Amino acid sequence: MKFLFLEPFYGGSHRNFADGWIRHSRHKIDLVTLPARFWKWRMRGAALYFARKVKNPSGYDGLIASSLMSLSDLKALWAADCPNALVYFHENQLSYPLPPGETMDYQFGFTDITTCLAAERLLFNSKMHMNAFFDSLPGFIGMMPEYQPSWVIDRIRAKASVLYPGCNYPRGPANLRPWDLSIPPLVIWNHRWEFDKRPEIFFAALDGVLSIDLKFRLALLGENFQVVPKPFLSAREKYGERIVQYGYEPSTQKYLEWLKRGVVVVSTAIQENFGISVVEAIRHGCYPLLPNSLSYPELIPLEYQDDCLYRSQEELEEKLSFLLRKPEKFAEKRQELASHMERYSWQLVIDKYDKELDQLAALSTVQ
Repeated sequence: MKFLFLEPFYGGSHRNFADGWIRHSRHKIDLVTLPARFWKWRMRGAALYFARKVKNPSGYDGLIASSLMSLSDLKALWAADCPNALVYFHENQLSYPLPPGETMDYQFGFTDITTCLAAERLLFNSKMHMNAFFDSLPGFIGMMPEYQPSWVIDRIRAKASVLYPGCNYPRGPANLRPWDLSIPPLVIWNHRWEFDKRPEIFFAALDGVLSIDLKFRLALLGENFQVVPKPFLSAREKYGERIVQYGYEPSTQKYLEWLKRGVVVVSTAIQENFGISVVEAIRHGCYPLLPNSLSYPELIPLEYQDDCLYRSQEELEEKLSFLLRKPEKFAEKRQELASHMERYSWQLVIDKYDKELDQLAALSTVQ
């Protein structure tokens, strides 16, 4: 069958997800995108662009869209020509943390709600994410001074499920490169350079490592969509030659090479609905140190959580210092964790995604 994929924010995890689904699906999927910038304007206006860009929407068996657009606007513009729609939520605007100094723009929350109501099917990228959305929904609706549409909660929940995203590595054994312990261990940061990843907390942990004179090297990867945040500017000066990579690596092969050399991948995020960058790093041989919150307890098996998850800044520094001092003690667990990540390979999850498309197309037949 033939499907249309609209991605108004084609970058980072959104890009990886769309490309992976299209590459592995047994169906034909046409992708139409907008660049990954100005997300607020994408939510407000992407539907207007796609409505004119796609000439024959009725020629598709179904529509896939990410949540950074107003599906209800698009359906109004296309009317009967709009195929049945599946919306994938990488993030939502009800539970997403606000940058310092910003207040909530309620329009974006209502856009999420009307998009959910307009879709035939909703998928969230983790249980934590879906729970956060539905936990926030009653309070958001309750802010309305009157005529609160409480009925939308059950209507949305009835069409929502969790389906973890696929990752772009093959299924099978994880053949890891041995760590080179003759050189300082390589610390990997491969997250977006934005406030919700809390880089200042990460660099504070590295300062703690420096204070006890432990050696390390540092690869600062991940995308930066606008200006370079101040913590990264300070880090470049502070850590000097310890930084062996500074900035986004556009070559997938070179990016994976950094992961294969890494000893530890660290997250200090306050917002992470799945964590593709973390899963990729673990799969290629990095040992993870992650907050004991967000989606991370879903990713890390229970038997490894005491070693991999931390609950405070002090605990992060302790675990990081011990790992950098004695990385050889984690070699066996590193291999086991890498093997565990096989379950997120696109080759293993694609049948679930294609089944969703089969069911989406079948709705048109029923109707």
